[in-house]
Formats: sequence, structure tokens, C-alpha cells
Amino acid sequence: PLIDTAIIPVILSGGSGQRLWPISRELHPKQFINLISGQSLLQETAARLSGAPFSAPMVVCNDSHRFLVAEHLRDAGIEADAIVLEPSQRNTAPAAALAALILMRRDKDAIMLLAPSDHAIAKPDAFLAAISKACEAAAQGRLVAFGITPDRPATGYGYIQKGDAIDNIDGAFTINRFAEKPDAAAAEGYIAEGNYYWNGGIFLFSASTYIDTLEGLRPAMVAACRKAVDNGHDDLDFFRPDTGAFESCEGESIDYAVMENTTAGAVVPVDMGWHDVGSW
Repeated sequence: PLIDTAIIPVILSGGSGQRLWPISRELHPKQFINLISGQSLLQETAARLSGAPFSAPMVVCNDSHRFLVAEHLRDAGIEADAIVLEPSQRNTAPAAALAALILMRRDKDAIMLLAPSDHAIAKPDAFLAAISKACEAAAQGRLVAFGITPDRPATGYGYIQKGDAIDNIDGAFTINRFAEKPDAAAAEGYIAEGNYYWNGGIFLFSASTYIDTLEGLRPAMVAACRKAVDNGHDDLDFFRPDTGAFESCEGESIDYAVMENTTAGAVVPVDMGWHDVGSW
């Protein structure tokens, strides 16, 4: 399926190096490690999200990782649109807000694909097909989550229960509910029901839809991020949001702040050989 709009990958490279210890550490978390191939997970993510229909990626990362991120992208031959430095960790909702506000300066209808930097995807073609469906839903003002087809009753992931099919978009559904990480019995129940998917933490929406939705739900967060971007500055290849403004913001995940509270959510189920490379 053709995607006639450029999608900006927004790669979240926060990570404090707590998982996969000891080779993953605070100053060298797992997205910088070559675990699966000759490339780091960050390089694999950026490569997977390059070429049509993607434009140059934006990376949101910790200030302390800025040179590592720049070096990994350079070594992979990928030029970033921007590398945005979080003054401190505030989870994914504010990180996505920074990216959306920066993108909206150029194009308020920019479509952004929010993706963690440390996941493995064995079937990238299936992912691309799902992105195509998600773009159609985003064009209708939807905030789209990708639901990973579960292959076992995992207790380490949150789940998304799909609802009704969305008119005119094959393969996109409303969201009945988000379920927290379940115990083993609940997870087995979800698998048996057949309409539950793992929440892989990958989302697609237009920048303006995200900001409008977040502003309705978390106005103080948007105000803080807007001020952080407006008072931020370029520093070599990096963009530095204003520290005081950003740190005044509450930390919250995009799942809690937005996806669980909006009626505009959608899920596109996909079997793409996804793995979050979370533990040994």
C-alpha cells in the first residue's frame, strides 16, 4: 500500500541502562549495544525507519548520551533531522510533546511515528504494511497504537483489547481498553479471548492531533513543553529545550496520559516479529 505522506520517525532513546546489566549501564544503555547484528539497536531502529516513506529521524535522548547518539547515527550513515536533548527524564508523554511541538513549527500536520530505540523487529515488511493502515487512521484524527500479536501469555507487557473495526480502514480498530501487565491467569484469558494484543509502545499520529489531545488532558504538561521548546536553543547538532521549563513538567507515559483517556485511540494489530529485548 502506498503512503503518500512523509512520516517523521521520532526515536525515543531515553533509557537509564537498568536492563541487560552488566553490559548495559547508565552511560551506555542497551540501545547502544550490538546485541543481534553488527549494528546497535539504535542503528537498527533508525535504518528500519529510513528510506521511503520516512523522512529524516528525530531522536529524543538524554543529554548525557548526545555524542553516543550522534556517533551511532553517523556510523550508520543516517543524518538526523534533529537530536533533542531532554534535560531530565520525564517519561514518554513529555518526550513526544517536545518532538510534536518542534515538528509543528514547520508543519502542523506532520505525521510522527513514535518508536523506542531498543526494540527488535524481525518482519519489517509487516511493520510497514501496518504503518500504511495507521496513516489512514491518523488522517482521520486518530491516535494509533500498534498491537503486537501475542505468541504466548506474557505477563511482562501491557495489553490492548481491540474494539470495532474502523470504517473504511482495513485492519484498524477502536480500542476497548488498555490492560496493565496481567498475572498469569489473566494473561491466559486474554490469549484465549483472541482480541488482546501486546502494547509495544509504538504509536503514530499527527503532531497537532497529539498536542490538541494532550492539551485537553494534561494542559500543564503541554504548557511546560511549549515553553521549553520556545525558550530552547540549538547547540551544534543538538536542540536543547529550556531546562527549567521542562523540569517543571510532570513525568508520565503516553499510555497513561493520553491513550487510556482519549476516545480517538485506534489499534492496528501486527505480527512483525517484535521483541523488546528486555532481559537475558
